[in-house]
Amino acid sequence: MALLEREHLELPLTTQAALLDLNRSSLYYVPRPVTPEEIAIKHAIDEIYTAYPFYGSRRIRVELRESHKLVVARETVQRYMREMGITAIYPGPNLSRRNSEHKIYPYLLRNVTAAYPNHVWGIDITYIRLRSGWLYLVAVIDWFSRYVVSWELDQTLAMPFVVTAVERALAQATPVIWNSDQGSHFTSPQYTQLLLDAGVQISMDGKGRARDNIFTERLWRTVKYEEVYLKDYANPKEARHSLTAYFNFYNHCRRHQALDYRTPASVYAGLAAGKSDAAQAGDLAWVSFQPDAPLTAR
Repeated sequence: MALLEREHLELPLTTQAALLDLNRSSLYYVPRPVTPEEIAIKHAIDEIYTAYPFYGSRRIRVELRESHKLVVARETVQRYMREMGITAIYPGPNLSRRNSEHKIYPYLLRNVTAAYPNHVWGIDITYIRLRSGWLYLVAVIDWFSRYVVSWELDQTLAMPFVVTAVERALAQATPVIWNSDQGSHFTSPQYTQLLLDAGVQISMDGKGRARDNIFTERLWRTVKYEEVYLKDYANPKEARHSLTAYFNFYNHCRRHQALDYRTPASVYAGLAAGKSDAAQAGDLAWVSFQPDAPLTAR
C-alpha cells in the first residue's frame, strides 16, 4: 500500500494495484478511527501489564475496573492484548501467538550462561503509548552487558520494522546465539533467514519458560518507568526523538547496579577501568543470566 502513487498521472490506481498484487477493494478502504475509549483502555492495560507481567486477561480486567474505573468485557481485554502483542509471562501452553506453518527452532540456553559480549542476544516487541494512539517498539539487547544493540519503532506490527532492527544489529556485530519467543515475527522466514545467513544459532523460548527473555522484560520496565510514563508523546516523531535520547542515555550514561555500576556500553565494549576483556569477564560472571538458576549476587 505504501508503494501506491495516488497522484500518478500515467498509471491508474487499478493498474498499480494489479502490478503490486493488491486487492482493488483495499484501495478505497478507510481505517476505522481509534476511539478515545480504546486508547485509554490500551494505555491502562499497558501500565498494568508492565507492573504485573504475570497477569492474564482475568486479573487485568479486574484491575481495570478497580484501579482505573474502566468496565471492560474480558473478551475485549483479550482482543486488545492480542493487538498489543502481549501475553502473561507465566507457564502455559504458549508464550506468544505464532504461525503454525513457520518452523520453530529449539531452545539453546538451558544451563547456558551469557559469558561475554555478543554471546547471547535477545529480541522482543512492546507497546509504546502516544497521546492519541500507540506505537510498537522492537529492541535487540546483549544479555551479558544489557547493551541495546538496536531498536526500531512502527505504528503497526507489520514485519518490516523487525527486519530493520535485525539488519541494523547484525551490521554492528554477530552474536553466537539469538533468542526470542515463538511469536509470528520471530518464526517468519524473513527473520530467521537473516540470522541463518549471518551464521547465528537461533534459539526460541520453550513452552512454559516464563523467564527466558527476562533481560528484555526488565528493559521494557525500565524504559517505560524512566521514559515513556514520564512523557506525553504527542506523535510518532516526538516519541522517536525522545526515545533516541533515552536509549543513548541508557547505553552510555545509566549505571547499572547489576553491572557493578558500570554502563552497558562500557561493559559491551570492554572499556571498564582499563581491564583486559578476560579480567572484566571474570568480574562480571556473577551477573550473567542462567535461565534455570536463581539470580544471585556474590
